[in-house]
Amino acid sequence: MIPTTLTPGEHYEAVVVGGGQAGLSLSKHLVDAGVHHVVIERESVAHEWKDGRWDQFTLVTPNWHCRLPGYEYEGPDPDGFMRRDEVHAWVRGFAESFDAPVAEGVAVRRVSARPEGGFTVETDAGTITASTVTAATGGYHEPVVPPWAAALPPELFQLHSHRYRNAAQLPEGPVLVVGTGQSGTQIAEDLHLEGREVHLAVGRAPRVARFYRGRDCMTWLAEMGVYDVPVSTRGLAKRESTNHYVTGRDGGRDIDLRAFARDGMHLHGRAEGVEDGVIRLDDSLAANLDHADSVAESIKDDIDAHIATLGIDAPVEPRYRPVWTPPDGPTQIPLEELSAIVWAIGFRADWSWLDLPGVLDPTGHPAHSRGATSVPGFQFLGLPWLQTWGSGRFHAIARDSEHVAATVREHLATVGEQACA
Repeated sequence: MIPTTLTPGEHYEAVVVGGGQAGLSLSKHLVDAGVHHVVIERESVAHEWKDGRWDQFTLVTPNWHCRLPGYEYEGPDPDGFMRRDEVHAWVRGFAESFDAPVAEGVAVRRVSARPEGGFTVETDAGTITASTVTAATGGYHEPVVPPWAAALPPELFQLHSHRYRNAAQLPEGPVLVVGTGQSGTQIAEDLHLEGREVHLAVGRAPRVARFYRGRDCMTWLAEMGVYDVPVSTRGLAKRESTNHYVTGRDGGRDIDLRAFARDGMHLHGRAEGVEDGVIRLDDSLAANLDHADSVAESIKDDIDAHIATLGIDAPVEPRYRPVWTPPDGPTQIPLEELSAIVWAIGFRADWSWLDLPGVLDPTGHPAHSRGATSVPGFQFLGLPWLQTWGSGRFHAIARDSEHVAATVREHLATVGEQACA
């Protein structure tokens, strides 16, 4: 990868904001098409894979899902799960494979439309112009903590999951993990395996079994075409859905919160706030665990139906039986019994750098159709459910980026700037 420097005043046919796998995938298509462009990355290429993950992080999708344009996983374990540093190196290897023109360490401050057409892109390295701009920064920008976190005593250590690396970061003593998406459940397990006393505030996130009837469940789902289901059939509310929790650690296994509780972890309902020296948690635990289990079992139902329809020879295995039943009622945790809290309740998007009326809907979400917006020449890429359930994952980024690249080329053709046949 050849370092790229922005020259203030330069004009590009295309600017891509974000140097993760989405922006790089689009860049590969643009390089192949001869489009003069630059990828602008605030930090370094694929840095989130290294800087935003904990030490024991692994992919939750099998390695064979990892395929970028013309660049697929070719390692020794296609059914395994790459660890953090391996994923980082793999994505950087992709960028190096075609000398991606990435300007690293440059932050985009503002993108606005030019009266004569095209866009002005203001960065902390100077201002450039472009005929097209694509936002490939994903949708997870600002770590979220609840408003009542500010009311907690200053001596109680607080950390967002984005900054969690290992148990040694946290002071000795019991830890509360709030949130049971993929990060929260895996961090809770990480702390538990390190011998820490863990409290876990459980939300409504669904789960999925790691393996069923002889194969990884995500391999079954890919074969069944689930990742190809278009968003148009599911509604925009899907973009807010939480991913199913599971882990690729140690070769992959289920995350069964009931088993955690059986083995000593303290499970609670949703965290509601702090009052009179205690954190109060509601009585939703039983319902939330039942919901997660029901989703996992419904996926198995779908796999069973697929196997039966195609007459696949697959081993039969018994269904899940709950190993722990929670007590009824809300709970509370005295603050004096906690040393730290890890917030794993997600992120909010920050599109404040877009001065482009019409590219966001009234709720502040990107307004697009398969990435294209009402502002000609401006696109989104790398968002969950951009086109299908696979969007935002390695499994579908090549397809999504190919479509957005075609949109970019079509726009350039309309303004007479297309550089390739």
